[in-house]
Amino acid sequence: MRQGKIDEELVKMIATDFQPFSIVEDKGFKRYSNALNPSYSLPSRKTVSQSIANMYQREAASLKEKSFLKSKDAIISTLAITNASVSPLSQEEWSILQEVCTILEPFQEVTVEISAESYVTASMVILLAKGLQKVTVSYQRSATTQQASDLGNSLCPNMANATALDPRFKKVAFGDARAEDEAFQRIATAAGRVTLSSSEPSQQPDQQEGAGSAAEGSVVWRYFHDRVAGAVSTRNPTADAIMEVRSYLEEPLLPKSSDPLKWWESRATLYPRITKLMAERLCIVATSVPSERIFSKTGQIVSERRNRLKPSKVRELAFLNANLP
Repeated sequence: MRQGKIDEELVKMIATDFQPFSIVEDKGFKRYSNALNPSYSLPSRKTVSQSIANMYQREAASLKEKSFLKSKDAIISTLAITNASVSPLSQEEWSILQEVCTILEPFQEVTVEISAESYVTASMVILLAKGLQKVTVSYQRSATTQQASDLGNSLCPNMANATALDPRFKKVAFGDARAEDEAFQRIATAAGRVTLSSSEPSQQPDQQEGAGSAAEGSVVWRYFHDRVAGAVSTRNPTADAIMEVRSYLEEPLLPKSSDPLKWWESRATLYPRITKLMAERLCIVATSVPSERIFSKTGQIVSERRNRLKPSKVRELAFLNANLP
């Protein structure tokens, strides 16, 4: 039996019986494994942990598809028989759901690929990105519902906008001048629609602070302040947004190791519109991240021998234990 097949069965046994990952380090288990198959080499604890995460992703995706989309007729019949208070999905909504799942499936596959720890991933990025671009274009042509088409159209622009709003990359990340122009035009247009509160004035020069504070209560300067207030209130949001984008592009690139969020925090008063837009774009995650959930009623999993388990590992083990055949 191949090493990979035995490793898979070992991971299933750990999930099914709620065994600790450290079992692969126990002397007794090592002797038992060696007695069964002297040529078999037990995987490390880290490898087992990563395998649990990968198996969880596969089983969760499979279960969602089987228990919902493939059970469409059963779900509709059950809701009709039980007179449930839940409103059933319309035929159009089922079609939208099916197409959305089809569009997002390649992104799930790529997420799993580039999230791995046991093999190199950097060399895959260009190929995976090109593959996603072609798949997205193909789905845009074949989508039969407007919602699915809109989703396909928004995926790549969202990534482009996030890259453009990262002060470490800006234009450098774009190999195509047309894509670069389109990205910053989208940002300027969206920034022009941003509504600023009265406490967020657009681009206030720092040099006005000293003289302004001294003359704030002066009757002599009241006329000046009234003129300034009138000028600010009649400013064009679209023009302000374009000016913000231009000023942002003139800023030097941030070093790769720097935190872009801290940079934006320090520039919030200079670029109030695109700072708000940035908060909606840079929060997009590129890969799956482990869920940080508190431990619940999983005493069989969390014990003194397994007190180093992350909440995400507890959730994955509990899920696999309940759903593995």
